[in-house]
Amino acid sequence: MERCRVLIVDDHAHAREAMSEILALDERFEVIGAVASGAEAIVWTGQWMPDLILIDIEMPGMDGLETTRRIKLEYPYVRIVIVTVSDEISHLFEALKQGAQGYLLKNLAPSTWIEYLQAIVSEEVPLSRELAFQILKEFAVPSVKEEREALTAREKEILGCVSSGSTNKEIAATLGISEHTVKNHLKNILQKLQLQNRTQLTRYAFEQGLASRRERDFPGKR
Repeated sequence: MERCRVLIVDDHAHAREAMSEILALDERFEVIGAVASGAEAIVWTGQWMPDLILIDIEMPGMDGLETTRRIKLEYPYVRIVIVTVSDEISHLFEALKQGAQGYLLKNLAPSTWIEYLQAIVSEEVPLSRELAFQILKEFAVPSVKEEREALTAREKEILGCVSSGSTNKEIAATLGISEHTVKNHLKNILQKLQLQNRTQLTRYAFEQGLASRRERDFPGKR
C-alpha cells in the first residue's frame, strides 16, 4: 500500500501535534513534516513533494490562503486542505478559489477528519447539491495561460530524462531522489503543461529543446 505523504502547516505547535496524532490513526497517512509558517511550507513542498498539505488559514505573515495560492502555482498536483476554526462559507469559497481541494474545521471529530481526508486523496469528496451549485456560480474557469506555469529547473531535468527514455527508477537514481518524488514531479509537469502522458511529454521536450541536452547525458538511449 502506497501511503499518502502529508505536510502540516500551522503556527501553533499544539495544533501541529494534534493533526499529527489524528493522521496517525490511519496507516494510509504518513506525516513527513510539520512547519510553522507559509514561507517554510513553500520551501519544504519543493524539497519533500508531499501528496497532501494541511494548512491553517490564519497564520502571521503569509496566511493559509496566500500560501495555498503560491504552492498551487508551482505545484498544482498537490492536494491542499485548509484547516480553521471558522465555519464562514465565504472562507470556504476563498480557499477553493486559491486552489484548495477541501476545508476542515478543527473542532470536528478525528473520525470525521480521517473519513474526509481519505475522500480527498481518492478524489471522492461528497458535496451537497446546494454547495456544488454555489461553487459553480462562484468560480470562473482558469485560462490556459494561467495554468501553463513555467517549469522549474528540477522539472526540466526530469522532463529531459523522460524524453531520453528513462524509467522513474532510473530518473530517481540519476537525480538522487525517491521514485515517489519523481512520480509527483511528473504529475506536476503534466498538470502544468496540460498534457496526458509520457509520449506527449517527450514531444514537448523536443519542441522546447529540452531533449538534446539530456540525450548527451544518456548516450545509450535513443
